[in-house]
Amino acid sequence: MTLFAAARLPREILFGKGQRHVLPAVAARYGRRAFVCTDERFAATSQFAEILAGLHNAAIDTLVYDRTLPDVPRDSVAACIAEAKDLEPDMVIGIGGGSCLDMAKCAALLLSHGGRLEDYYGEFKVPGPTLPVIAVPTTAGTGSEVTPVAVISDPDRTLKVGISSPHLIAAVALCDPDLTATCPPLLTAIAGADALTHAIEAFTAAKRGADPHLPQQHVFVGKSALTDHFALLAIRLLGRSLEKAYRDGSDEDARADVMMGALAAGCAFGTAGTAAAHAVQYPVGALTHTAHGLGVATMLPYVMNYNLAAAAAEIAEVGAALGLPPKSGDGADAWAHATIREVSRLFGAIGIPPTLAELGLAEDKIDWTAEQALGIDRLIKNNPRPFDLAAMRRLVRAAYDGDMSATMM
Repeated sequence: MTLFAAARLPREILFGKGQRHVLPAVAARYGRRAFVCTDERFAATSQFAEILAGLHNAAIDTLVYDRTLPDVPRDSVAACIAEAKDLEPDMVIGIGGGSCLDMAKCAALLLSHGGRLEDYYGEFKVPGPTLPVIAVPTTAGTGSEVTPVAVISDPDRTLKVGISSPHLIAAVALCDPDLTATCPPLLTAIAGADALTHAIEAFTAAKRGADPHLPQQHVFVGKSALTDHFALLAIRLLGRSLEKAYRDGSDEDARADVMMGALAAGCAFGTAGTAAAHAVQYPVGALTHTAHGLGVATMLPYVMNYNLAAAAAEIAEVGAALGLPPKSGDGADAWAHATIREVSRLFGAIGIPPTLAELGLAEDKIDWTAEQALGIDRLIKNNPRPFDLAAMRRLVRAAYDGDMSATMM
């Protein structure tokens, strides 16, 4: 591959302990009326009260929508923006987990361009810039603070759907790891495993940079020199600190590493995209109602094993980033196998289920899951090793049974 790079990112990324305190100064650059999207849990915290007080002291009028729900139900977005129209906001501030940030993106979209949310499903459907979004994550996982996508649950569709456009990228990502300090161990694990999956799938994604028009035709364009840089940074940080943050939530250095890892993973997959682990999770999540991060992490070792034939060198590099020591005489294949074992070990140590059966997938839904996953073309075409239906069925069956060897066929 000749050198190819693509990246789409916020205008400004601010990261570090205490960065939440600069939100009033950042917001003031965009106007004097802010619509704030969060959820009931965070809205009840002293940290949120402190943030609102800071905005008030900076003479920024705020209107708070605090009823964001997980996975952003489609109709909840209409209810959200109905409350904002009289304010005529200059900006939308999303504060919370990935769903709160996605709600802020959707609110900015509909306040700017009108119509129905479903008018924008897919890639490049947003016709132009939206109200500026300031994204303030309180979890470390989705990377939504830097990505061009918002994920929606639509009652008329079995699987969740996405709106993907560079116009959805937040103007500012403001990341303060102190805001993650109260995340319980399970949420830390699920979110962090999601981030590590983002980074590994972005780094091992298909190489598709030969066509110069590709980034103009697709939001997610496969791996590139720039996305690789971010992905490897994320893998290094998460590899050294995710388990620490899970075991001791008061470890400030570990919390900072995991939040920076999630941010960097978002910078990677927001342009490179993700692949088969995410494709399988969509139908699995729809059937089991389990958290997104659990599903993608359960699938990741099986997908990595399936991809060995096409991406052994890249998987070996993942191992190096995770800190695996090189062994004299071992080639890329041996190191890649060791990498997959290390990913499985790490996920097991933080409580990620090792099989789809343990996630609750019914055995009689394996074929349906495979058929649905194969149909998610934007993800499947990004996988470094191609799939047909038989191969996808083998992958899902292997992940159901816990039989890693079955992915090698």
